[in-house]
Amino acid sequence: MTNGFNIIGISKRTTNKENQSAQDIGKLWEQFFSENIFEKIPNKSSSEIVSIYTDYKSDYTEEYTTIIGVQVLTLDDIPIGLIGREFIPETFQKFTAKGEVPKSVVDVWVDIWNRDKELNRKYAYDFEVYGQNSQKGNDSEVDIYLSVNQ
Repeated sequence: MTNGFNIIGISKRTTNKENQSAQDIGKLWEQFFSENIFEKIPNKSSSEIVSIYTDYKSDYTEEYTTIIGVQVLTLDDIPIGLIGREFIPETFQKFTAKGEVPKSVVDVWVDIWNRDKELNRKYAYDFEVYGQNSQKGNDSEVDIYLSVNQ
């Protein structure tokens, strides 16, 4: 997935200030499952759910957009109420969150934020991949891809 892709899903503009993103992203996940968004997405090229962080105002301390969706073959058919986006190829550094979700994912992001400067982040877009190993309790794994400058 790191060579660019199209996605269809739902989105929310948020910020990490005052823990706002935890509330907003939690509600976005609730909406994704309660409205059965996965089933509404046509032309899926994967069964993995992707959570993307993009449109950064500056860095992780400012506003950004979160998109939860699925990779698709084409953006020709975007259902009403959903959004479609194309993401161009970037260079990524991969991290893997291991353990109970979402705690393990949050822990990796806290580590990333603490090392923000040394990681040479590009802030193009970053994403998490929730595949077949993401729902295994304490044995869960979620891959996190961070866009970085070459």
